[in-house]
Amino acid sequence: MSTLQEAPPEAPRRLSLPVATLIGLLALAAALGVGHLVAGFVGYTASPFIAVANYVIDHSPTAIVKWAERTLGTWDKPVLKLGLAVVLVLFALLAGQLSRRTPRAGQVLVFLLGAAGIAAVYARSDLGQISLLAPVAALVAGLAVFSWLHRLALPPDAVHDRGFDRRKFLRAGVGVVAGSGVAAVVGQVAGTSADAEDSRAAVGPLVPARTAPPLPADADFAKLGSPPFITPSADFYRIDTALVVPQLRTEDWSLKIHGMVDREVTFSYADIRNRPLVERRVTLTCVSNEVGGPLISNATWLGVDLVDLLDEAGVQAGAQQMFATSVDGWTCGTPVEVALDRTRGAMLAIGMNGQPLPVEHGFPARIVIPGLYGYVSATKWVQSLEFTRWDDRQAYWLSRGWAEQAPIKTESRIDTPRGFSSVTAGKVRLAGTAWAQHTGIAKVEVRLDQGEWREATLSTEVSKDTWRMWWIELDVPKGTHQASVRATDQDGYTQTENRADPVPDGATGWHSVTLDAH
Repeated sequence: MSTLQEAPPEAPRRLSLPVATLIGLLALAAALGVGHLVAGFVGYTASPFIAVANYVIDHSPTAIVKWAERTLGTWDKPVLKLGLAVVLVLFALLAGQLSRRTPRAGQVLVFLLGAAGIAAVYARSDLGQISLLAPVAALVAGLAVFSWLHRLALPPDAVHDRGFDRRKFLRAGVGVVAGSGVAAVVGQVAGTSADAEDSRAAVGPLVPARTAPPLPADADFAKLGSPPFITPSADFYRIDTALVVPQLRTEDWSLKIHGMVDREVTFSYADIRNRPLVERRVTLTCVSNEVGGPLISNATWLGVDLVDLLDEAGVQAGAQQMFATSVDGWTCGTPVEVALDRTRGAMLAIGMNGQPLPVEHGFPARIVIPGLYGYVSATKWVQSLEFTRWDDRQAYWLSRGWAEQAPIKTESRIDTPRGFSSVTAGKVRLAGTAWAQHTGIAKVEVRLDQGEWREATLSTEVSKDTWRMWWIELDVPKGTHQASVRATDQDGYTQTENRADPVPDGATGWHSVTLDAH
């Protein structure tokens, strides 16, 4: 009697962990590479990675923004890029792991990532509809590569793993990596071919019709430890939300003045360049600057009086803010009365320290308004000035809890010796900086520990809109001591000892350093 022996059930087919992981990562590389390629021709910031990062910057909750400023400082953008890269890699890994039997779950995740890129580009006010081609192409490429590699690794007609041609799969993977890399490079070259540096070099010499007065010999005490009076452009602090520095040529730039005005006007770069130019020295300060912090710099700016441009438009009564918009979509609200105050010296600047504006500092043109923190006065890459009411539009930082009015506070700092320096007991020279833009510094005082305040020697005042340097010698006995500084402005206000965080309208408090005398 014969017996029939049943065949063992077929084991379920599935991808190995390494292969599934590789498929997810290769699909991500293809999506980013193709997206960057297309973005190079339709709008560089439409590249999905850049667009999503910019969306995070634009829509982060106030608490996160404040934490990033306080904790990361100028490292916020590199950390954001790294964090976004980690998130994308994790999504790619998850897509691969969920697709070890069937590609369906991974395809859904790839689609969701692609949709996020499309939404991020769509939300950008500085990108046109054609820019949507970049994230759409990225989505298509990601889905196509993911599905194709999955079929190669797990053919639908194969039994177990016998249909998996490893060499064919590896060749395909190498091809995807190479193609993605080439696409990204071509997109990078195409996206930056209209390099603003070439346009900047073509501007030529900028000669002011009204020059700033010559600098006095003792405008600073750099030899004694203070900063130089004029900050070199390369050392000038940079704080902005631009993940990618805008690359704008002069021929592509214009400034539109509109809103609550008698007539809408638009100026080209040539219109501004051919006007009589004025030269002014103005110190800019970031509202995020902590007590004793470095986010303050001084430059010689070259441009035109902003009020002359505004007069041509005719700002209407009832307008409360000048709502400025940068080419990258960042917004800034300035009190109208300040912008229209001819004695204030507000400028549309096209030059800095004798040269056309550096690209990272706003080329082709930016706003410079003395006496106000940068977030309400210093729009870089400016392209629009809309006059409106405070209730009608909220600028980027105002919507995140910062103050509407932001006059720069009277502050000072010790630049040398640095905190926790080891010094020789006896006569110790201290030097530093004080500022009260548009008011002016009257005196600076320094004390050791809880001793009497002693008045420091001030540099010659160049302008009420610029910082002022100081130095003093103190008798420092052996031991550990604390030196503190305070400034009094020309209105008679002496800066407070009370510490306040930068939010919402600038930090306050005396700057102190610890000295170890031996």
